[in-house]
Amino acid sequence: MNDHLPRMPERANSSSSILMGDNRFFPELPTVRLLIFVEGANDIEFLKRISRLIHLADPLLPDLTSAESEKKVLFLPIGGSEQRIWIGRLSPLHVPEFHLFDRDVPPSTELRHAAVNAVNMLPNCRAAMTGLRALENYLHPAAIFEARGLTVSFTGEDDVPIIVAQESYVRTGGQQNWLEIPSRHRKRFSYQAKRWLNTEAADRMTFQRLEQQDPSGDVRSWLKTIAGYLK
Repeated sequence: MNDHLPRMPERANSSSSILMGDNRFFPELPTVRLLIFVEGANDIEFLKRISRLIHLADPLLPDLTSAESEKKVLFLPIGGSEQRIWIGRLSPLHVPEFHLFDRDVPPSTELRHAAVNAVNMLPNCRAAMTGLRALENYLHPAAIFEARGLTVSFTGEDDVPIIVAQESYVRTGGQQNWLEIPSRHRKRFSYQAKRWLNTEAADRMTFQRLEQQDPSGDVRSWLKTIAGYLK
């Protein structure tokens, strides 16, 4: 989300300063080997937790929590709808980039696919799109149950935060029909679910659970790409 972007002063030359690598804004840039562009802070939480899990099984793939603390990677949560705007914007920094896009659903899928192609045409930049709808779809229902006691089922096409939010609402005695709740409230419940799904539920994932949810090895493929920049 844009709220998580590094804030810059309202000065005419602030954008040129950051593009030239002004250390007031990115003091860690001299050590950063890779910029990782994601949709929001929740995606960062998921990737750090799942990468740690995979790293324990395969030490050749990076633990992104350690990589971030060592200032080898810098996460940039830039928002789903605005992620395309950032393609090539930080090229003057001459830092390699990895962009991860949620596949979402049509017509967003087609727009994101075009964005992936655009990033992959840039020098020293790579992009990928989730094979499932979003990162929450890679969570195993058993991990969600262990986190909050909710029994849910979903496919790779479903909006998992919405499904979880609705089940939580019903389980806690919500009086109104879910669809009769004002849209802004459903969105708030969904965002709250999204936050704990990517932290509490992600913490309860195991390597075996991930393999069940990600038989195509999407997450491993992203980490393998990232590992290539961290050697």
